Amino acid sequence: MRITWFGHAAFKLTDGGGFSVITDPYTPEGVGYAPIRETADLVIVSSDDDDAHCRADLIPGGPAVLNALDVARGGGVAEAAGLTVRAVESAEWELHPGRETPGLNGMYRFEMDGMSVAHMGDVGNPLTEAQQTFFEDVDVLLALAGGYLTIELPDLMEMIHRTKPKLVIPMHFRTLAYRPRNTLWIESFLSHFKDGAVEFACRHTVDIERRNLPSGTGVMVLDYLR
Repeated sequence: MRITWFGHAAFKLTDGGGFSVITDPYTPEGVGYAPIRETADLVIVSSDDDDAHCRADLIPGGPAVLNALDVARGGGVAEAAGLTVRAVESAEWELHPGRETPGLNGMYRFEMDGMSVAHMGDVGNPLTEAQQTFFEDVDVLLALAGGYLTIELPDLMEMIHRTKPKLVIPMHFRTLAYRPRNTLWIESFLSHFKDGAVEFACRHTVDIERRNLPSGTGVMVLDYLR
């Protein structure tokens, strides 16, 4: 499986047969990352009203689109473009700027190249028992790692310690492009792991095979596409 990080919570995942998924595309002007020029077979968004997570309309080529919040509300599982996606409902941070009440969104997971991949959407609060259970048996976790505006790191680490994903790829942390004042740099997240568990890819695209996943929980830090 090939994974490309565009920035923020947006990734492209491509299986060995060429089928591809883009997650949570953003509004470039709002988050500071470059426009997403690539297309995909399927775009999954975690909400329908957050410009940093829902801009499927900006993805070229007319891909199929699936809203994870709709999936969560509609029974928790749906199929789109031949891919089965499971989702659970969650909420943004209760003090999110610009909102009187927290916006709702969906956290989601799917299988690709024999690996289970989970995306945390834009959850902003400690996870419930059911939400933590949703992440059990995940191989690759796309994790919200910046604290402010999303789940706090101690609450995130509680879930990671419990569910033990094989590989964690951090997202939604502070970078030179995306820099809300109180959002954390990646070092704060990495301080929860031993040095030997952390790998810096130093590039925006990596290839992952199930046989090469860590035996424990490892972290791979990607650069964003520029």
